Amino acid sequence: MTLLNWVAVIVVILTIAALIKRYETRLVLFTAGLILCCVSLQPMTAFNAFAKSMTNGGLIMAICASMGFAYVSSYTRCDQHLVHLLSKPIRGLGIFLVPICTFVTMVINIAIPSASGCAAAVGSTLIPVMLRAGIRPAMAAASVMMGTAGGVFSPGSAHNAYIAKISNMEIMDLIALHTPYSLVLWVVGIVGIFVMAIIFKDKGEATDNIQVNIEHKQEEIVRPNVIFALVPLLPIVILVLGNTVVPQIKMGVAQAMVLGAIFCLLITRANPQDFSKTFFNGLGKGYGNILGIIIAAGVFAAGLRAAGLIDTFIALLRESNDIARWGGSLGPWFLGTITGSGDAATFAFNEAVTPHAASFGMDIPHLGSLAFLSGTLGRTSSPIAGAMMVVAGIAMANPIEVAKRTIVPCFIGVIILAMIIV
Repeated sequence: MTLLNWVAVIVVILTIAALIKRYETRLVLFTAGLILCCVSLQPMTAFNAFAKSMTNGGLIMAICASMGFAYVSSYTRCDQHLVHLLSKPIRGLGIFLVPICTFVTMVINIAIPSASGCAAAVGSTLIPVMLRAGIRPAMAAASVMMGTAGGVFSPGSAHNAYIAKISNMEIMDLIALHTPYSLVLWVVGIVGIFVMAIIFKDKGEATDNIQVNIEHKQEEIVRPNVIFALVPLLPIVILVLGNTVVPQIKMGVAQAMVLGAIFCLLITRANPQDFSKTFFNGLGKGYGNILGIIIAAGVFAAGLRAAGLIDTFIALLRESNDIARWGGSLGPWFLGTITGSGDAATFAFNEAVTPHAASFGMDIPHLGSLAFLSGTLGRTSSPIAGAMMVVAGIAMANPIEVAKRTIVPCFIGVIILAMIIV
């Protein structure tokens, strides 16, 4: 390795340290990339990478439209109706509430792809149900937290959009490709959290004397409206049917999300002006919060390339397919766990390394999916993740105790995924 390579390694270590300390992700990644480009005497490379990432049309359409639809689903409380509709049949199931609540959260996470948003919507309903059934607070929070790994199937996921883009695939085709592996993730998560509940003996006596932090809880929905509850699922149904049995309605993610938003407006009869403002606010948040990380990760990857570290890493990966397999799984998982964000690690890896997958015996869709799924499990393992803070806060549990119950199933899931994804 050259002196410049070692400088890059030091910058990477400092970047990880800054992310662990919870400094702003976009600032950290952009600054690290700019510094690397400057020490490599290529400062314009950073700005060119920034400009290029800003105008990535396919990503902007899918991600921003999905966030706009998520915002109007929350504004009209359709997401809450969905949560209540799915939670009503599962009350009174004892210890089996744990895996069932995890499964329900996974299903809802497809419609509400934001981990924190899903945790708040689901946790405010399901966690009190589990507490009343005698499930300990840490496990009640952990079952919902584990469920936030279910969004890997969501067409609105930024990672699905990004990997599909660099693979020259349609988003739904990419989801179909990693569906078998994602189902393994679901099974490991559901079975694993149930086993952890047994190991930790997290089932006690049922009681109505519970303490719950109601800061995240909205006004109780007594009777969920079935039609309202189906609204968040509409774009997903359209995309799945259009790419399978009804090709006549095949459309892109952005078109499906806008159609879903129109249907949401008509069904809920919300104030059109407020509805429009909410949709476009969500669209802007999608660009600023999600595309912002992708843009910053692009600058960081450009810095690594300018410093020659990517070429050195690719040369190492060429020596063994196994090195690439474990690097693409344990790397994003570890960084997601210690930083609390699966996005930063996964986007950086898929920006810098995944496009070269053919050089070391893999292909872009599989390596990108491996990093995506592993990063998701890493965030689910982390005691400092935003969604973890939400569920722990609702259950009034220690985030470390919650993480103790999710980290083992997540780690096992990463190992299994690394072994089966080829």
